[in-house]
Amino acid sequence: MKEFKQVIKDPVGLHARPAGLLVKQAAAFKSKITVSCNGKSADGKKLIMLMGLGVKQGMEVTCRIEGEDEDAALETLQKFFEENL
Repeated sequence: MKEFKQVIKDPVGLHARPAGLLVKQAAAFKSKITVSCNGKSADGKKLIMLMGLGVKQGMEVTCRIEGEDEDAALETLQKFFEENL
């Protein structure tokens, strides 16, 4: 299992457009991807669940990746969070 933490810098937080792009990125991997924030967690491949987290600017999210391609997924998703959120 791999994991990273990221503080959300986007002024609107994790809103529909970046959440949709995140789901698209996550779907490319076989690994299980879980995004957690404020005691709640969501499947990183399900848009509605991600939106339900209510992630706002300044909040810290934890992304956990577990599976056969976790190293590649970690690298891709960490880069995505840094560039888009």
